[in-house]
Amino acid sequence: MWAYDFVFDACANGQQLKCLTVIDEFTREALAIDVAGSIRSTRVKEVLAKLISVHGAPRYLRSDNGSEFLSRAVLKWLAAEKIETALIDPGKPWQNGTTESFNGKFRDECLSMEWFRNRVDAKIVIESWRRHYNEVRPHSSLGNLTPAEFKKQLSQPTPEGAIS
Repeated sequence: MWAYDFVFDACANGQQLKCLTVIDEFTREALAIDVAGSIRSTRVKEVLAKLISVHGAPRYLRSDNGSEFLSRAVLKWLAAEKIETALIDPGKPWQNGTTESFNGKFRDECLSMEWFRNRVDAKIVIESWRRHYNEVRPHSSLGNLTPAEFKKQLSQPTPEGAIS
């Protein structure tokens, strides 16, 4: 299951930042953080299509009831991709706990710690933070492995005779 949501911030020059976060709930991998001033349903589909081409399609996609996630275009596209939606109830962010936890870490460890000059600067710094989150930062929920290490472990064959 993947989950997606938006996180908002601003640059020193006054430009607004809208960040589309997409995470894999099982591996805790931050699959993407798309940064722009505005992200509409067309861009959401583009980001998801790119991720699917790299990682394969998830069975489910969890989100809140935001207009970009409930647009006819996105819902139709998801149905064509055979991806089921798992919408949380309005006003109940705890039903999307993995995403809310990730977004909190993203805000605390990146957005609140950086002063972006402009959107280009923000895109570079945020992508660097995303890679660090996936490849360097250990996660207690993954037995203190990074998402990259955890994912690599999953792809390794089980030794003969081992109990899986």
